Amino acid sequence: MSNREGNLEAPTRHPIDWKSPAFRDEAECFNELERVFDICHGCRRCVSLCQSFPTLFDLVDATDDGEVHGVKKEAYWSVVDQCYLCDLCYMTKCPYVPPHAWNVDFPHLMLRAKSIKFRQGRVKAGERFLSSTDVHGSFAGIPIVVQTVNAINRTRFARRQMDTMLGVHPDAWMPELAAHRLRWSEPKRGRVTEPKHGERTPGKVAVFATCYVNYNEPGIGHDLLKVLEHNAIAYEIVRKEACCGMPKLELGDLDTVEKHKNANIPVLARYAKEGYAIVSPVPSCTLMFKQELPLMFPGEPDVLAVRDAMWDPFEYLVARHKDGLLNLEFKRDLGKVSYHVPCHGRVQNVGRKTEEMFKLIGQRVQLQLTTVERCSGHAGTYGVKTPTHPLAMKIGRPVFKAMAQPEPDVIASDCALAGHHIAQGIAQAGTPAKALKHPLSLVREAYGLE
Repeated sequence: MSNREGNLEAPTRHPIDWKSPAFRDEAECFNELERVFDICHGCRRCVSLCQSFPTLFDLVDATDDGEVHGVKKEAYWSVVDQCYLCDLCYMTKCPYVPPHAWNVDFPHLMLRAKSIKFRQGRVKAGERFLSSTDVHGSFAGIPIVVQTVNAINRTRFARRQMDTMLGVHPDAWMPELAAHRLRWSEPKRGRVTEPKHGERTPGKVAVFATCYVNYNEPGIGHDLLKVLEHNAIAYEIVRKEACCGMPKLELGDLDTVEKHKNANIPVLARYAKEGYAIVSPVPSCTLMFKQELPLMFPGEPDVLAVRDAMWDPFEYLVARHKDGLLNLEFKRDLGKVSYHVPCHGRVQNVGRKTEEMFKLIGQRVQLQLTTVERCSGHAGTYGVKTPTHPLAMKIGRPVFKAMAQPEPDVIASDCALAGHHIAQGIAQAGTPAKALKHPLSLVREAYGLE
């Protein structure tokens, strides 16, 4: 293949050989960073995506001859630290991704560097704790404890302490713990006993609750289950689950990713083999099972079986519609909705399925939809950490403006964290949203379900 710019072929992803000595060799990693950074410097089309690229280009421009070889290797870490693995550069911008001969995979190169940094013990304890969702979520659902923790965390004193001890910015939005966990407060199975399968879709769903929905916003999970029940879809909440591993992946803690994989995959693989569609209401969790784990463990049949059974909720519902099996009797107007497409939804390569669902609703009830497809800047813990929260707000500014411009009745994002981040940005701009709701909650409302 010639070194032409761009491909006519679809991007392909190579497996991540993360256990090889070469992957963990800092010198070899720096050589690859220099090679890729030189290509990025000559292109610069990703400059608006995140802070990694402006950081890189500023470093290059500050050298005597304006070339990458003049950048000190230690400064590479400042580029790596700004990457939050949104994957947009790979999936939407870069003309040199495989099968191009230059073989540029910027996000997974950043992952390699992050894993080296983690193994060197250079990741702070506060960052490790923030990524341990199963740990701080363990207090959810405990009477008195939940109310006490939430009340304390709202105080300025507690936020200053969190800044000092955990590196959480005092002004960043933080999720509260739920009074009742989803997995404790819902029946483990729905009432539909005879699944109706479609050409594209199984008639039964295994719901992977996710840490966030289980511990922080179980209402999203309740709404998903109500929508499934209303559509006569049999469901079962996954019998046992651990964190999907995405927060640890973003930190470079690949050994813990493997531990979470070992806890989840045997359980989920049984559902896949029994013909369930596995649905996760958080895009990052869905992407973890669809893409990252299969690339980290490409030789494990159960990982691949889970990948093939994994669905975004709206990907599933729209496919259900194409099978002629979706209830279209929407009853309640939704008004003006500003909807944000999250990065980890975009890079699943399934199209704008939530938008398609909103358009189906809009054919039957009043719904004026504005869709915004750009990174909100939140990106997991990036949006709450003291050094990066201001940058996250800066990255999100175009989204805040676009979402607020129609003066919507409600703003929504499939990523609940992004939704709260956007709501905070809109409020700080002086154009606060009337309401923030998850798209699954809006579907439930459109059906008129209580």
